[in-house]
Amino acid sequence: MTLPLTFYTHPMSRGRVARWMLEETGLPYDTVLLDYGTTMKAPEYRAINPMGKVPAIRHVDTVVTENAAICLYLADLVPDQHLAPPVGSAARGPYYRWISFMGPLEQLMTAKASGATLPEPGMAGFGTEYDLLNTLEAALQGRDHLAGDRFTAADLLVSAYVGWYLQFKLLPARPAFERFAALHAQRPAARRAAQIDDQALAQQKAAAGA
Repeated sequence: MTLPLTFYTHPMSRGRVARWMLEETGLPYDTVLLDYGTTMKAPEYRAINPMGKVPAIRHVDTVVTENAAICLYLADLVPDQHLAPPVGSAARGPYYRWISFMGPLEQLMTAKASGATLPEPGMAGFGTEYDLLNTLEAALQGRDHLAGDRFTAADLLVSAYVGWYLQFKLLPARPAFERFAALHAQRPAARRAAQIDDQALAQQKAAAGA
């Protein structure tokens, strides 16, 4: 795939997840770094994502936003990389399930980070904190992969989000969470993506202080 692929991000954003996915694909891509409150809210970028937030990718004339959608889209661009289980396989259901499960997890984590009072059971998409965390723990307990027997975008997204929320102490440091996040953070693509974003962040800070 040699068609133009552009990645819009900030090195301290959820774009780190999309960067990791891009590195897993091996596809060539251009990066456009945006700043909060300025270029991220400018008309030029709002033409890409009217929400004025990152990450986003543009593949020729197709724009994809939201990490889950970006991971799903990119995985399908590189079938030979096996980042998505084959359509119709038994692993395809868990693949969709656990990628989508990060939506309720993020709702819960955002509510906790903001200090909001959690809604009554049945009102929130995540159900109850107790059930959500126990469900996630049971899925990760003693397993390296969530969809089949090899690494997929589901493992990437879940381990990235779990690691992120462990870092900010929003998730309890249960052994299953820590193990799963640490396991996949050691992948070459994950380390390469982190290095790219760390360097970009350092350059931004140096430019701001110049």
